[in-house]
Amino acid sequence: MTQKDKKQAFSIYLYLGALFITSLVVSNLIFQKFFSWSPFGDVTVFGAPLFELSVGILPYPITFLITDLVSEIYGQRKANQIVTAGIFASFFSMGIIFLANYSNAIPNSPVDDATFTTVFGLSPLGVLASMLAYLGAQYIDITIYHFWKRVTNGRMLWLRNNFSTFSSQFIDTFTVVGLLCIFGVLPWDKFYGLLISGVIFKIMIALLDTPLLYFFVYLMRKRFNLKIGEEISLD
Repeated sequence: MTQKDKKQAFSIYLYLGALFITSLVVSNLIFQKFFSWSPFGDVTVFGAPLFELSVGILPYPITFLITDLVSEIYGQRKANQIVTAGIFASFFSMGIIFLANYSNAIPNSPVDDATFTTVFGLSPLGVLASMLAYLGAQYIDITIYHFWKRVTNGRMLWLRNNFSTFSSQFIDTFTVVGLLCIFGVLPWDKFYGLLISGVIFKIMIALLDTPLLYFFVYLMRKRFNLKIGEEISLD
């Protein structure tokens, strides 16, 4: 690989990292709003609508698509580096929100203290729950992904993409919903409904993003002339 190719590969890696961190931080900031989606009609699970979900779930699957793509093209270590950077960014944003929440608004401020607290006041708890889940889920996702990559000798991309995501998304959803219930952010009677809805929704997204992963991997392999299973070294 030429020096020019290495620079471009590194630039792509940085952009993927930026998209990953943005998706993660945004999901933590907006998680308190919930919406209902009824593609299968009025289906209920444990008394709750099937897809009664936090809007924070919308950008979150993007993070798993990106870590799978980085894992495939750049390797396990580079994928773990992005995850670590995401953790740092999330805690840093939580600190900023904490300071902003305890700063008194001036009388003519467009957003007063009560409104700001209503929207962002619970974010530290949400971010903590999300980070504990995220830390386990993302590293598990990357580990399982590379396990199947070794077993299949770099083939069967759909297998490692979906198997790793299914396992990690269940762990993520179970931990997030459980911790939010423990912290009192959500009532316990919502636990099973939100857990099952979240897992099914994320599995659906994982299946839908498989063609996207194939497409992006194809583009990267073609651009950098990579063989199946071959990774780009940025060191």
